Amino acid sequence: MVDKVIETNIVKVIGKVKTEMKFSHEMYGEGFYSFELEVPRLSDFADVLPITISERLFVNMDFSVGTYVVIDGQLRSYNRYINNSNKLMLTIFARDIYIPQEDEMEELMKKPNEIFIDGYICKQPVYRTTPFGREISDLLIAVNRPYNKSDYIPCISWGRNARFCEKLLIGDHIKVWGRIQSRNYQKKLSNGEAEVKVAYEVSVSKLEYVKDDNNRTKDYD
Repeated sequence: MVDKVIETNIVKVIGKVKTEMKFSHEMYGEGFYSFELEVPRLSDFADVLPITISERLFVNMDFSVGTYVVIDGQLRSYNRYINNSNKLMLTIFARDIYIPQEDEMEELMKKPNEIFIDGYICKQPVYRTTPFGREISDLLIAVNRPYNKSDYIPCISWGRNARFCEKLLIGDHIKVWGRIQSRNYQKKLSNGEAEVKVAYEVSVSKLEYVKDDNNRTKDYD
């Protein structure tokens, strides 16, 4: 039987280990560790993405800084209480990891960063344009997983997809394909200084509106 959760939240990333593994937490006697993975884009830029991995997945394996690895998993969210408020945190939860052979690398690096999610709009999309006229819509998608839990995944769409997303309503069912990106931004502090922060989101390359499973009373034109 196919695991429905894996069908609704699939991530595959290939990149270089950027930081040493550090202990994150323990659950039911199983230890989990975290590290950052540098994943190249088609441009010269690279995304630096957070990874969470069970200690049971890397027994007798060397994932030292600089090692290239392939990770299959899911993009998960959790809340962290910081400065008297809840902050949504994202991490790639590894289900499998391996060190690729040298002769695999060229083919693997053609698509080093892929994600598919199947979920529901849980916050009204925000449509905007950049100073250069580029159209953008910000989305928040809830993706169900077992034990009545959900992951809340921020997404960003562009151009005609952004115009389409502007019309979506809370509760609409959509499927999204894209890549996970990291983005630096500045947050102004109360003392007037600016602090550099990192945001993670799914950059949407394709989406599908599931019109037979939504809260609408009429279809799109």
